[in-house]
Amino acid sequence: MVETTLKNLQKRGYLPRYFETKEEAADYLNEQIDGKKVAMGGSVTSQELGIFESLGKHNDVYWHWRLDPALQRQKEAECDVYICGINAISQTGEFVNIDGKGNRITTSAYGDCKVYFIAGTNKLTPDLESAIDRAKNVAAPRNAKRFHLKTPCATAEVEKCYDCQVEQRICRMMMVYTWSSSIKNDTEIILIGEELGY
Repeated sequence: MVETTLKNLQKRGYLPRYFETKEEAADYLNEQIDGKKVAMGGSVTSQELGIFESLGKHNDVYWHWRLDPALQRQKEAECDVYICGINAISQTGEFVNIDGKGNRITTSAYGDCKVYFIAGTNKLTPDLESAIDRAKNVAAPRNAKRFHLKTPCATAEVEKCYDCQVEQRICRMMMVYTWSSSIKNDTEIILIGEELGY
């Protein structure tokens, strides 16, 4: 499944890279990114790689979780490099992200920066339909629980999307990446042979 996914991501204009371990992936990112302004979306996978700390030794790094919302938008707009996670990747080469604020969607799709998407192989699915299903029924509920939200997906016994209409709803917008952007031809997908993030 990994090899097919990498080939299909490449056909769709992305630069896929595969690493067996999170340490190898972190080393690669530290080699590639030096002396830059780096913004990071709120990603458990990035946290598990420890790249905020390691990249921060030789870059100016701004993390979504550690910034005031107004400053966050400014830093993401000004960054040279943007790093974020992926909720699900299909074997056919599409991937899906669900956002509450839209920072990841906006910056990764249209920002004037180099983008690195990072995901473990636990995010792989057979097709686009199952990728959307995973994003809605696995990643979103787990992220809602992580934020201690009072949404049905975070509090109910069965972990799934209830398409709730509550103020704390985490699923406010969904982006399906079907091809690389016509203004970005160097977007990298870092796939890691471990279970990482949600």
